[in-house]
Amino acid sequence: MSKEVIDIRNEKLGKKLCENLNSRGFDAYYCSSKEEALTKALELIPEECTITWGGCKSAEEIGLIDAVCRGNYKVLDRNNAKTPEERTAIMKQAFTCDVFLTGTNAITETGELVNIDGIGNRVAAMTFGPESVIVIAGINKVVPTVMDAANRARNTAAPINAQRFDIKTPCKIDGTCHDCNSPDSICSYIVRTRRCKPNGRIKVILVGESLGF
Repeated sequence: MSKEVIDIRNEKLGKKLCENLNSRGFDAYYCSSKEEALTKALELIPEECTITWGGCKSAEEIGLIDAVCRGNYKVLDRNNAKTPEERTAIMKQAFTCDVFLTGTNAITETGELVNIDGIGNRVAAMTFGPESVIVIAGINKVVPTVMDAANRARNTAAPINAQRFDIKTPCKIDGTCHDCNSPDSICSYIVRTRRCKPNGRIKVILVGESLGF
């Protein structure tokens, strides 16, 4: 199948999905490429604002994390912490920051976000706190239903994400979800975002490329 045909399909899907997201109070944008997505994201971030992020591979892949670290922003980067206590303190500051960057584990075709989290910092900040939340999502995150979204979060995203950490979970060992109750589980919280309140607080940039996992 040619790339041109895939791009046409992605654009049509992206347009419809943005309509559905907008109907649920999100501000949604479709960008055909990583470069276009980076430009749009930076348009949504005021200079000198306080900005941080949760685990966000998609934002890294479009160059957004590098761009804000080089830009005129007050960056809160937990990876710069020298102690576990300092790291936790930086993560807590996310709730009072101006802009929070994140990805999403899945988006339904009807415009709902589904996310899974280990300690809850990312999904908590998406739900409440930061003045503005910017979600970067590749077209690969789009699935038909909420059930499909939860399945993607648990059976695709989580087992891949587990490989990044020094943890002891079944999915770290064999790459598949066992619905475990391990103390190291990275699936403690599963959050379905049906609507954005207040309207426009969460901005979703849907990219017509595969991003993240």
